[in-house]
Amino acid sequence: MIPWKFLDSTLVPGDSAELCLYARGTEFSIRVNGCELMNSRVHGSEDALAEFACARIGNRQSPRILIGGLGMGFTTAAALRLLDAESRVVVAELVPAVVEWNRKFLGELTGHPLQDPRVTVREADVALVLKTEHQAYSAILLDVDNGPEGLTRKGNDWLYTEAGIKAAFAALQPGGVLAVWSAGPDMTFTKRLCRAGFEVEEVSVRARGTAGGNRHTIWIATRS
Repeated sequence: MIPWKFLDSTLVPGDSAELCLYARGTEFSIRVNGCELMNSRVHGSEDALAEFACARIGNRQSPRILIGGLGMGFTTAAALRLLDAESRVVVAELVPAVVEWNRKFLGELTGHPLQDPRVTVREADVALVLKTEHQAYSAILLDVDNGPEGLTRKGNDWLYTEAGIKAAFAALQPGGVLAVWSAGPDMTFTKRLCRAGFEVEEVSVRARGTAGGNRHTIWIATRS
């Protein structure tokens, strides 16, 4: 078997967690403190996150989308495939090195979505973006850490609190959609979404899409 090759590492801003990028042939892996956070061969649920959200705003003209967490770019690429030429996508990524990895190493996997003129990258915490926006987005897609049960950075937990959910609600246009990826279900988070005024659908999807794999959870929450 081809051995993994270390490409680069970086510290998560405001945290001691170390992210490392590895390659093995055409396969890539991002790991945090030695644990695999994402793999380029497993992105079916990341694609589904974009597909579910875009399907629910398909009748909107010139939608504006916020994606929290760039990762390997699969969610962004999936959204771009479904959005029209007048759409705009803002990608908020906290870790500058992840943006650089996408431009230097990972872009070929997904068709170089960061080169698409519809895309604006903000090297910032998506939480700060949510706190400063009001009815700005047709959809907000969050794929940050491992979902409500964080793995990388304790500060990410705010996104899934009542305050974070209310900020997302306020940043959405009426009828807008908040789509959230998680490694697994979380009944408490579902209840928080409902209390904030969202109409909530919880969907279980396969990590590898039609090829199977572990089950991940996606919440599709509509601002009523």
